[in-house]
Amino acid sequence: MERRNISIIGVPMDLGQMRRGVDMGPSAIRYAGVMERLQDLGHTITDMGDIHISRAEQQSSAETNLRNLQAVADGNSRLAEEVDRIVAKGDFPLVLGGDHSIAIGSLAGVSKHYKQLGVIWYDAHGDLNSEETSPSGNIHGMPLAVSIGLGHELLTSIGGNGPKIHAENIVIIGARSLDDGEKQLIKERGIQVYTMHEIDRLGMTAVMNDAIQYLRNRNVDGVHLSLDLDGLDPLDAPGVGTPVNGGISYRESHLAMEMLEESNLLTSAEFVEVNPILDERNKTAAVAVALMGSLFGEKLL
Repeated sequence: MERRNISIIGVPMDLGQMRRGVDMGPSAIRYAGVMERLQDLGHTITDMGDIHISRAEQQSSAETNLRNLQAVADGNSRLAEEVDRIVAKGDFPLVLGGDHSIAIGSLAGVSKHYKQLGVIWYDAHGDLNSEETSPSGNIHGMPLAVSIGLGHELLTSIGGNGPKIHAENIVIIGARSLDDGEKQLIKERGIQVYTMHEIDRLGMTAVMNDAIQYLRNRNVDGVHLSLDLDGLDPLDAPGVGTPVNGGISYRESHLAMEMLEESNLLTSAEFVEVNPILDERNKTAAVAVALMGSLFGEKLL
């Protein structure tokens, strides 16, 4: 196992959606022992603290249906700058959310250092909506679309104008709730998706082997993992804002993380959508930390 210098950064963002509480996700994950878990594996951990997020009340604009657009853009701009600095000094950025809108900043910062960045999107949702297709206006359902260059200019220009990743370098794992506009975009852009049907039918081992080989065939020079805890079944991860029944199991998720670690492809990661208010005795944060253990080399024997 490669010993890493890992810089942890929290993003207490809850403005990309409507349910309060996910801003406490970084604190819950820290409380669940993320630093101790990774240090025990031999990694060097630096906690960079939290990005400042405006605590303004939920805001909308007559010009757009995107909720809290300016505040979300500002927070992600600060995150992109911090992630850029972390990668530039040779550390592995581990971002703790916060709602999934923070992936806009994570990918904007990481992508500055890779020409062919691959992305594994471990999530029940596609997060490929735009202002035109979103039924809610919640930006946490848009970060993948923004990162391929689709969406409001305030978001797509974070970290520089233009797409941050190629759609063909994306792998979505665990999808089971996709809007019509997202389905159309997946087909148009050739995005690789493994729904729960593939996981149930083929098994997680086959899905991860195929996903990893797919990214290798794309000649990616780095891989970012964006793991939304609602990718797991709500029985295992109840503390999320948009749970969807029939998700990936706890053990399947550990296997996926173990296989990703063995691939030696991973260069950055984020764990998002932990909401302690909706949780059961910090269970979901503990699951996140356990999965990080597997992702960074923890073995049973």
